[in-house]
Formats: sequence, C-alpha cells, structure tokens
Amino acid sequence: AYNNPWLDFFGQQNGPHVQRGSGSGVIISSDGYIVTNNHVVDGAEKIMISLNNNKNYEGVVIGTDPATDIALVKIDERNLPFVEFGDSDELLIGEWVLAVGNPFDLTSTVTAGIVSAKARNINLLRPDYNRDIFPVESFIQTDAAVNPGNSGGALVNIKGELVGINTAIASKTGSYSGYSFAVPSTIVKKVADDIKEYGMVQRAFIGVRINDINEGMADELGLDEVAGVFVADVVEDGAAAAAGITGGDVILSVGARSVKNVTELQEEISRYRPGDDISLKIWRDGKMKNLEITLRNKDGNTDLREASVESIEGYLGAYLTAPTKAEMSALKLNSGVKVFELGDGKLKDSGVRSGFIITKVDGERVSDPESLKQLLSQKTGGILLEGYYSNGKKAYYGFGS
Repeated sequence: AYNNPWLDFFGQQNGPHVQRGSGSGVIISSDGYIVTNNHVVDGAEKIMISLNNNKNYEGVVIGTDPATDIALVKIDERNLPFVEFGDSDELLIGEWVLAVGNPFDLTSTVTAGIVSAKARNINLLRPDYNRDIFPVESFIQTDAAVNPGNSGGALVNIKGELVGINTAIASKTGSYSGYSFAVPSTIVKKVADDIKEYGMVQRAFIGVRINDINEGMADELGLDEVAGVFVADVVEDGAAAAAGITGGDVILSVGARSVKNVTELQEEISRYRPGDDISLKIWRDGKMKNLEITLRNKDGNTDLREASVESIEGYLGAYLTAPTKAEMSALKLNSGVKVFELGDGKLKDSGVRSGFIITKVDGERVSDPESLKQLLSQKTGGILLEGYYSNGKKAYYGFGS
C-alpha cells in the first residue's frame, strides 16, 4: 500500500506564518542549471538553493513537467562542479547504485543499494487532460535508503554518472521501508533539454489506445510470449492512423528496443519529439510487420511549440512570458503576464518573485508582454501591480516610475 508518497517523501514543516519545505537537487551544468522534482518547487513563492560549500542562492524555475515530476531550476553562478548524465537504459537488475540527497535536512547524505526493478508504474502521477498532463511513469526501483528530503536528489551508478532522480518511496510510516523510485536519466535529460531549448516539454504521441498483453490474449493472438502492447483503437488523424496501424495490432518494439508493456512503450516514446520518425515492429494476423511512423503532438500535427519569452530592458529588469494554459485555468484567469526570470531592477526591488503573474497595472488589465510594456511606458509617478502566484496567493506591489 502507498501512504501519500508526496507527503512521505517531501519533508515539510509548518510555521506560524510561512510554510517551508526542503528537498534535493542535482547540478547538471557549470552555469547553474539544476534538476529536481516538480513537486519540490510546485507552488513555491521563493526557492533558496544551498550548495555543499555553504553558499546560498535564490533559484529561478525555468520550467516544470508535472507529467514526469521533473523541474529545471537555475542559479546565477559560473564554473560550478556538475554531474554527468549516464545511460539509465544500461542499468542492470542487481547493479549497485548510490542515492545522494538531503534527508531530514542532513546535507549530502549518500546511501547505497541495488537496482531492484525497472519500468515500474506505481500510479503516482495523476493525469489532468485539461492541463495537458499525460503522466509518464517508468521508474527505476532501488533499495537504496531514501527518506523525507531526498526528493529531487541524484541516483548515480558506480561511475558517478546520473542515472535517475529520486522521486518517491513506498512506505506505511513515511520513512524508508525498502522501496524507492527514481525517474530514469533518459527521461530527465530529454525533459531538461526541452525546457532549456523551448521553455516547455515537446511531448510526442503515437495516437493509440493501448493495453498490456495477458496470457489469454497472447494465446489468442498467436504470440510466442506474453509481451508487447495491444492496440485497442487508434486516434482519428493521429500518427498511428496515418502509418496504417489498426486496432488489434500488437506493438513489439520501438526501433531496436523491445517493449513488454505499456509502461515501457510510454518510456520509449517519451524520448522523442513531434516530427521524429521512428520504426515500429508490430504483430498482425500472426505475422511480424515493420512500420515507419512520424510522431505528432497532442493536436495531431508535427509542430514544435515554444514558450516565447520577451525581455524588458531598463529599470524593470525582468523577462516576461505568457502564462501557460494550465496556469490560466488553475487560477481562473483570462489574461496576464508571467515574470519568467528576474534581474536587477524595479520589480525585484519591490519584492516581486519569479513566477508572479501580473494581471493589472493600476487597475488596468494586461494581456501580453507587449501590452504591459506599452502600459508602463505611459505611466508616471507611483505604479501598482496586481496579480497571483501559482499557489493562488494574490499579491500587490508598488514602485515609482
């Protein structure tokens, strides 16, 4: 049984006025990019990063992906030591791994264990199709001891390469009881690369409704083993339909990698972007067949989407972007402008934090970064900003023009 993995794994304490939480992260580049879990930073108004050298920094959330529970954070620093990515595909069951993190706020704790299983789906991440959240669960299971505060920390192989991000534990007590789960590095790297390049994750879809194969289905279909993914139906105008895949087919492999179940298929497809061409081996009418398929996005085309970010020069010192559809829906907003990243300037001086969504300037609504710039250029004297943070908290900030 699972006892609220988020609460079990993400150490949290409540003060009389401010709620604080602690977690872990992994530096993946010398210029300050850090990977952690989405649930570590979700809803945070302020993120403080403490390094092993006891230096503290304010972190900026570059982007998040609730579908894999991965977030990318950045600090303003150079020449940092960082961890190289390893290949989680090469991990073997029984191979030794190390978990590194800050359990119970004990900085840089290292524990050892073995890989217990791969491609685990523990039904931890919940879908929210209105917010474009299509969960991808294919966890590495280990028996390395992890506890509250380890969330977002590194799982490394004996070479010191990053092979996963520790994400959850299975526990009835809230502390380690023998099972921990990590997002594979192949997924982590793809998500981080997408966020850095596009500001958002480019998620590819085959366009099928699928189920695992059981023994009865394998016998009926004439399969030699109970493996593969059964295609129950295809999405009209989707990638699978265009490639000639039909209901009743069984997907056996993606490229050179065989897929034994739905979880493994989802992990394989999560590595690609819309527009990528892949080869599928399928089983149809008792015969093996190879098909080429061009993956598409959720809208049924091959376009890559990019989160546009506009800079404001001068005294504001901020990078602005449009809020995501998910943020607009969650906050029930029709318009607004998001503070994507802060530098030195009026916004930072007035107390605005990254992630703040500006909805009004002196009572006038703003719809996009350009309209905000135009509105501010016409103002003289004191200026009042009104808006929300992602946790729903409303805030006001004032400064002089």
